[in-house]
Amino acid sequence: MRRRGAEEAGAVFVKLALLDGRAWLFTPAPQSAYDDSHPVERVFAPTSPEAVAEQAVEERIAKEIRFDPDAWIVEIEDKAGRHFLDLAKS
Repeated sequence: MRRRGAEEAGAVFVKLALLDGRAWLFTPAPQSAYDDSHPVERVFAPTSPEAVAEQAVEERIAKEIRFDPDAWIVEIEDKAGRHFLDLAKS
Protein backbone atom coordinates (compact mmCIF):
# COMPACT_ATOMS: atom_id res chain seq x y z
CA MET A 1 0.00 0.00 0.00
CA ARG A 2 1.70 3.12 -1.14
CA ARG A 3 -0.94 5.69 -0.21
CA ARG A 4 -4.04 5.31 1.91
CA GLY A 5 -7.07 7.30 0.88
CA ALA A 6 -10.32 7.89 2.65
CA GLU A 7 -11.89 4.68 3.94
CA GLU A 8 -15.38 5.60 2.78
CA ALA A 9 -14.39 7.21 -0.52
CA GLY A 10 -11.59 7.59 -3.00
CA ALA A 11 -10.71 5.73 -6.15
CA VAL A 12 -8.15 2.91 -6.11
CA PHE A 13 -5.25 3.08 -8.59
CA VAL A 14 -2.76 0.26 -9.08
CA LYS A 15 0.76 0.82 -10.39
CA LEU A 16 2.55 -2.25 -11.72
CA ALA A 17 6.30 -1.59 -11.87
CA LEU A 18 8.22 -3.98 -14.12
CA LEU A 19 11.52 -3.03 -12.43
CA ASP A 20 13.10 -2.07 -15.77
CA GLY A 21 12.03 1.59 -15.91
CA ARG A 22 8.58 0.77 -17.30
CA ALA A 23 5.23 0.46 -15.58
CA TRP A 24 1.49 0.16 -16.09
CA LEU A 25 -1.20 2.13 -14.34
CA PHE A 26 -4.58 0.54 -13.77
CA THR A 27 -7.50 2.84 -13.02
CA PRO A 28 -11.04 2.07 -11.89
CA ALA A 29 -13.08 0.83 -14.85
CA PRO A 30 -16.24 2.72 -15.79
CA GLN A 31 -19.51 1.38 -14.38
CA SER A 32 -20.42 0.11 -17.85
CA ALA A 33 -17.58 -2.43 -17.56
CA TYR A 34 -19.23 -4.28 -14.69
CA ASP A 35 -21.01 -7.50 -15.63
CA ASP A 36 -23.92 -8.59 -13.41
CA SER A 37 -23.48 -12.22 -14.43
CA HIS A 38 -20.02 -12.36 -12.83
CA PRO A 39 -19.98 -9.81 -10.00
CA VAL A 40 -16.64 -8.64 -8.64
CA GLU A 41 -15.95 -5.92 -6.14
CA ARG A 42 -13.61 -3.89 -8.35
CA VAL A 43 -12.75 -3.90 -12.03
CA PHE A 44 -9.74 -2.07 -13.45
CA ALA A 45 -8.63 -0.82 -16.84
CA PRO A 46 -5.04 -0.17 -17.98
CA THR A 47 -4.31 3.38 -19.07
CA SER A 48 -2.29 2.09 -22.04
CA PRO A 49 -2.06 -1.18 -23.98
CA GLU A 50 1.68 -1.47 -23.27
CA ALA A 51 3.88 -0.58 -20.33
CA VAL A 52 5.19 2.99 -20.48
CA ALA A 53 8.04 4.91 -18.87
CA GLU A 54 7.66 4.76 -15.11
CA GLN A 55 8.01 8.56 -14.91
CA ALA A 56 4.87 8.95 -17.06
CA VAL A 57 2.95 6.73 -14.63
CA GLU A 58 4.22 8.77 -11.67
CA GLU A 59 3.08 11.98 -13.35
CA ARG A 60 -0.39 10.52 -13.94
CA ILE A 61 -0.58 9.37 -10.31
CA ALA A 62 0.33 12.88 -9.11
CA LYS A 63 -2.39 14.32 -11.37
CA GLU A 64 -4.98 11.87 -10.02
CA ILE A 65 -4.08 12.72 -6.40
CA ARG A 66 -4.46 16.45 -7.12
CA PHE A 67 -7.91 15.72 -8.58
CA ASP A 68 -8.94 13.26 -5.84
CA PRO A 69 -7.02 13.70 -2.56
CA ASP A 70 -8.92 10.66 -1.19
CA ALA A 71 -7.38 8.32 -3.80
CA TRP A 72 -5.70 5.07 -2.81
CA ILE A 73 -2.47 4.00 -4.54
CA VAL A 74 -1.35 0.38 -4.55
CA GLU A 75 2.03 -0.47 -6.05
CA ILE A 76 3.03 -3.91 -7.25
CA GLU A 77 6.55 -4.82 -8.37
CA ASP A 78 6.75 -7.81 -10.69
CA LYS A 79 9.24 -8.33 -13.53
CA ALA A 80 6.80 -10.69 -15.26
CA GLY A 81 3.99 -8.11 -15.21
CA ARG A 82 1.58 -10.17 -13.08
CA HIS A 83 -1.11 -8.14 -11.32
CA PHE A 84 -4.01 -10.55 -10.54
CA LEU A 85 -6.56 -7.75 -11.07
CA ASP A 86 -10.00 -8.20 -12.59
CA LEU A 87 -9.81 -6.23 -15.84
CA ALA A 88 -12.64 -4.67 -17.82
CA LYS A 89 -13.46 -6.49 -21.03
CA SER A 90 -12.28 -4.54 -24.05
